[in-house]
Amino acid sequence: FAKFLERQSANAVMRVLLQAGLPLPVRPLRGPALRDAFAGYISWEEFMANQKRLSDNLCRYQAGQRGVARKGSALLQGLVVCGRCGRRVGLRYSGPDANYPVYRCTADHDQLASPLCQEVRALPVDAEVERLLLEALEPDRIAIAIAALAQVEEEVRQLERQWSMKKERARYEAERARRQYDAVDPGNRLVARSLERQWEEKLRDVEATEQAFQRWRSQQSLDLSEADREALLAMGEDMPRIWHAATTTAADRKQMLRFLIRDVMLDQKREQGQVLIKIAWATSASSEHRLRRKVQAYDQYAGLENLERRVRELNGEHKMDAEIAEVLNREGYMSARRTPFSGELVHLLRQRWAIPTVKINGTEPNPARWPDGSYSVQGMAVALGVTAQTVFKLLRRGRLKGRQLKKGMPWQIDVAENHIADLTSQMQRKSRSKMRAS
Repeated sequence: FAKFLERQSANAVMRVLLQAGLPLPVRPLRGPALRDAFAGYISWEEFMANQKRLSDNLCRYQAGQRGVARKGSALLQGLVVCGRCGRRVGLRYSGPDANYPVYRCTADHDQLASPLCQEVRALPVDAEVERLLLEALEPDRIAIAIAALAQVEEEVRQLERQWSMKKERARYEAERARRQYDAVDPGNRLVARSLERQWEEKLRDVEATEQAFQRWRSQQSLDLSEADREALLAMGEDMPRIWHAATTTAADRKQMLRFLIRDVMLDQKREQGQVLIKIAWATSASSEHRLRRKVQAYDQYAGLENLERRVRELNGEHKMDAEIAEVLNREGYMSARRTPFSGELVHLLRQRWAIPTVKINGTEPNPARWPDGSYSVQGMAVALGVTAQTVFKLLRRGRLKGRQLKKGMPWQIDVAENHIADLTSQMQRKSRSKMRAS
């Protein structure tokens, strides 16, 4: 029945409803909006802007609509565009308590049953965009932007002068065509029709030029008054306080962000271990940024060659693992899981890259005695006739005195010759007692 009604005219629909005893619709059948058909309460531009806003508030990512700002914690909800396929990216919450937002492009999976385009963890990306937003709203940056706007306004004024000359030229051509038409003999109908046609063409050119100027003018920035400039500078000072206020909700932050940012393009598969962030600002400017992302293994680490080269350089400077970790953290390096480096992690990386441990004698084996006369662990083991593990045990128990320049470096054991003989006899007696007991 519904399909039948769609094929009928409005009068036929009314007759069918009356014959069936059904109530007539209260609202009349509506067609597309007709511009300037009736005098409106608002302008056509405002009406179209309202229609676009209403349509954009619908949460239909497949249609490229970002939807209205909601209460979820994801800051860029509805603004993210996939850097691989160009579609609007959806959002889901993961974790046991559903408190970890993830930007997820599922268009290929839903439509073609192919793998997901990409998934990007939202929290680090949101933090980076928030930092960039507040940085862009610093008072000094706003002052620079206002100064740049003054230059743009000067260029706009020069272009307006060119448009004014173009409109004046079009009006002059139309006026000249009118004078030519008025001067022709009415009896010469062929010439009169030709001049009339030329006059109408010039009038259409005037109208087209005026409409083109109005379209161009609507796309230009408006002049800022002194009060507007002061309000912008004050906003830069108050914005961080308002943004971080306890009374500011997630929906409020999203709404403020949408005044300044149109879209954010994300792509975490273009560069290894990084998320490419491209922000389309409301001023029609764009900026690209890169965020180091958390990866599961160092095979996916961004700048792995630079990290390995730096670790080798510090190891070549005879720095221990803890010292290397401290230098890496100070220079801004991050681990694969975006945490600071530790000595244990540097030790694992050295093993991965076959970097030897720092020693007093470099890569050479430990000698029996060091140049200062102290014994190495291996030399002490030979002197006592025991294993190296026994020497370490004697060091832990305090029966031998030794030192390390740094943790992980070889031991230097200071011991007198008579003490070596005493320890040797003690170790031999202990060994004979163990043999009799067995």
